[in-house]
This record gives sequence, structure tokens and C-alpha cells, in this order.
Amino acid sequence: MQIRNIAIIAHVDHGKTTLVDKMLMAGKLFKDHEKPGELIMDNNDLERERGITILAKNVSVVYKDIKINIIDTPGHADFGGEVERVLNMADGVLLLVDAFEGPMPQTRFVLQKAIQLGLKPIVVINKVDKPNCRPEDVHEMVFDLMFSLNATEEQLNFHTVYGSAKEGWMSEDLSKKTTNINALLDAIIEHIPSPNVDKGTTQMLITSIVYSPYLGRIAVGRLQRGEIKENQMVSLCHRDGSIVRTRIKELNLFVGLGRVKVESVSAGDICALVGIENFDIGDTVADIENPEPLPPIKIDEPTMSMLFTINNSPFYGQDGKYVTSRHIYDRLQKELEKNLALRINESPNTDSWNVFGRGVLHLSVLIETMRREGFELQVGQPQVIFKNIDGVKSEPVEELTVDVLDEYSGRVIEMVSRRKGEMLSMERNNDRTVLEFHIPSRGIIGLRNNILTATAGEAIMSHRFIEYQPYKGEIEKRTNGSLIALETGTAIAYALDKLQDRGRYFVNPGDEVYEGMVVGENSREDDITINVTKGKKLTNMRASGSDDKVKLAPPIIFTLEEALEYIQEDEYVEVTPKNIRIRKILLKEVDRKRNKK
Repeated sequence: MQIRNIAIIAHVDHGKTTLVDKMLMAGKLFKDHEKPGELIMDNNDLERERGITILAKNVSVVYKDIKINIIDTPGHADFGGEVERVLNMADGVLLLVDAFEGPMPQTRFVLQKAIQLGLKPIVVINKVDKPNCRPEDVHEMVFDLMFSLNATEEQLNFHTVYGSAKEGWMSEDLSKKTTNINALLDAIIEHIPSPNVDKGTTQMLITSIVYSPYLGRIAVGRLQRGEIKENQMVSLCHRDGSIVRTRIKELNLFVGLGRVKVESVSAGDICALVGIENFDIGDTVADIENPEPLPPIKIDEPTMSMLFTINNSPFYGQDGKYVTSRHIYDRLQKELEKNLALRINESPNTDSWNVFGRGVLHLSVLIETMRREGFELQVGQPQVIFKNIDGVKSEPVEELTVDVLDEYSGRVIEMVSRRKGEMLSMERNNDRTVLEFHIPSRGIIGLRNNILTATAGEAIMSHRFIEYQPYKGEIEKRTNGSLIALETGTAIAYALDKLQDRGRYFVNPGDEVYEGMVVGENSREDDITINVTKGKKLTNMRASGSDDKVKLAPPIIFTLEEALEYIQEDEYVEVTPKNIRIRKILLKEVDRKRNKK
């Protein structure tokens, strides 16, 4: 059977996952009465809620007796470790762009990698059913983008398909609406080359890992040349040059959404090998007699770390199932099995661990997943990882793109410059401006909140890591202090009302608070301790009824990511299945004062 291996590149929310679902349906994977209504590819709750793809997945469809392996890539640069590997399995890419927004910064990140690997693109302009779309302009923008990424003559001569994945149609001619997506599948068969297979002995680069609770770690990759059979003895060539002999116990091919056991796999197909031990991404499975390793892929190094520790607040154990250090440590070890860009460094006292990752999003996805599984933990302020390069202290620098209404562009430029950002370009597009900066990763922590506030929620922000550069100097942090609860109890409307001039609250009347918990943001720079549990003393002069007139401003409710970016060095985010709270590391005021001295 002939094979086509394609990767799909798209910016967050441009309809990639919806398109893949429609392709699966077109491949007659489902009978008409059992077509699923929701997204099949983003199969964990977090991916569905946020509308982002976190893990690259493999599926396949058969169309006109040709097997199309579809590789879904994450659009987010925080998951850059995934992108590199995924593209190594593909022979061509589908570049999916929104007919209104056009190519976005995150698209550029993955597309650049694909063009460097020499992959042939097909451009899919999606969402042409939107009222204000501009497909012709977007087509030009894609061409300009590829040109700026040094695409070859052949890559620039790309085939374009228009349509709406949501409505389930694709067409080569914008004016002719069809009833299915066959135009896209035909284009894949016609324009994407079949795998280029070398002659010679077995060679396969392990590009991803699937974890199964029953079978352990399973190696996934594309067979570059030769053939692999069940129970075959092979050499495993590690990145460090050592070679180990091992046996493949079982072979799987990707069919539809699942894996099917097979006896042999021929070159060009993407397969999964069960039974190999002690392998890593970038290792080569080669011939037993004369092993020839393929060049290994580089995995992005972590750029940020956070301290994870057990929950020891007064409210610990109220919501969660797993609260001990052993539970958390085992869970982090399990995550290391499949999460490549993650590293864990144990602190001397074993109740806390330094966890290193690619960015706040990368680590917050892990924390959110653990929280949903019933874990309770506390997390410290995100810290960037400094390196010493040729004797110079260096820090990670990112490319930041902000798309904002014209009237707010001045504010955004000012805020980014204060955080040591350097502006690279500024492009006007209708009534919006797209700004590009280079900014240290330290400057991005907490920036999203401030920019959204300053632009009335209108800004679209995205950033990706570029490289390490010499240290840029001090960056101003959050200027407002915290409002801290004086004692444990229930927050009372009367007390909150009397203290409203102090700042903005994070709690509602009736919420339980404890001593040392951060209940709001001070309007000034210093931290102050306030009593939000103090009730009204009732006498015959003070009636209880007049409390109905209390008018409180609605509190600020943080998402996990916002809380992580908000906290100061002496604060933790307490994460439980039902609550996200901010607290001081030292709960008692006496201890905090002593520590300051």
C-alpha cells in the first residue's frame, strides 16, 4: 500500500483539530450513525477547554487505497520539544491558516522548522465562511511569510485549498462550495511525495514516546530504511555513542485512532515498537550486524524552573486525595517518562522539588493536570534559568508578538520597554497594529495580565524562545503589595466593606480564609495585614439590618497561570482540586518581620 506522511501546522485556534476530525470521518473510520460530535484529537479535558494541542498525536486514514499518516503538531512554542521531533516523521506539511487572521507568530515557528527540513507545503485557508474573511489577502501573506523564511522555488510554488473545516467542505476554487473535503485529500495524494526510502539495513530514529500503564514506554518513529519484524533482534544506538542489543517483542502500526499489532513493517511507515528498554528520544534502532546511527535530534533545553512542594497550609487535605510527598514525587517521576522538556532536581529536604520546563504554560499544564487528578501541592514563583556562556552571565530571550488595536499600541510599547524589551518591527493592518519585540523571559512573567488590563482585553499575545543572550539588568517587578489575612475564619461583608479603600480583593464574603493568606492587592507598595473576619458589634444603637446596603466591588479571580505570574518571591500558590489560593510562605506576621530584619 502506498503511504503519505503529513504534519499539520497551524496557529492556536485556527481549526487544525477540527480539520483532522473531518479527515478521519472522510476516511470512513466511523459508520454514519456513530460519528462523534466532539473533537477526537484533543482527547484530554485540558486540551478541549483551552483549545490548544499539547501532545503531538499520530492517526491515519485510508483514502483511495493510499494510507495517509496524519501527525498533529502543537502550535505553542512552549511545546517546541514536540515540534522538532514530529516533523522528522513527515514528508510534507499542511499549513492551515485562518481566512481572517492570516499566518500568526506561532505558525511561523513551526513552518520555519519545516522549510529548513525541505518539506513541501500545501496551504489550507480555513474558515472562509466567516463574515469578514479575506482569503486572497491571506494567500499573499502566506507567500510573503514563506519567502521571508527562505523557502525554495519549489516550496513557494505551493498548492492552495479553501474551505471550512467546521462546515466540512474544501475546494480548490473559492467561488465553488463543495459538500465534502475530498479536494484536500486529493491534493495530499497528488502534491505530497511518498516517503523517500533509502536502500540498506534497518534504520529508525525514535522521535516520540507513547506511555502505556501495561506495556511501559513504547518507541514511536518512522522506519527510514529496511524492514522490521516481530521478535527481531536489533541494535539500539544511544546519543552518547554506546550501542546495546535488544529485542522487539511487538510491532504496532497506527490505524485510525488506535494501534494495530502487525508482524512486519516496511520502510516509510510510522510504527510503534514494544519491548525495547532504556531508550530515549533521538536514539536509533539499527541492524544487529552493522548498526548505522542516524543523526540525533536536539531537544530544547528548559528555560524556567518552579519549586513544587507539599501543601502545608492550614486547609491542607480538605479537597485532595493525594497530599503526601511520596504521591507528588511518584507523579512527577511518571511525567518524566513522556514529557521530554521536563527535568526534576530534588531539593535537599525531600518535601520540595525544583521542576524545570519550557515556560509558564508548559509547567502550568502539568500542575493543572495533577490538580484534576486529585493532587494538592504548593508552587513557588517561576524563575528563569541563567547560564554562564564563555564567562558571561546569560539569560533566555524570547520573541514577543502583540497584536493590538492602534489606540493602545503606545501603552504596549511602553510596558514592554520597561521590562527591557527591544522593538523589532511595527506593522499596521486595518485598525490593528502588530508589534514585534525581543524580550528577556523574565520580562514576560506577569506581563500578559498587565497588557490585557491596559488594552481592555483587546491584545493577542504570543511569544517563543529564541536563544540565550547576555544578562539585560534588573527588571521592575510587581509594584503593589499584598493584603494579608490576620486570622483564620470566614470573610465577612462588613469587614471587607470597611477596608475597601485599601485595595482590590481576591475573596468573596463567606469564603474561608487563614492567617497569612493573601486576600487582596494593596493599592500601595508595602504588604499590610488586615482583619477580614471581624464582625459588627451589635448593640441597641447598631441595628443588624443596615448591612444590606454594603456594596462591594467584584473580587479578582485568578486562573492558575495568572496566579503563578502574579506572586512575589515570598509567596506560594496553593493548588487543590477545588481552590487556587495565594499565601505567604511564612504565615505568621512575627516570622515575616523577623525574616525581613
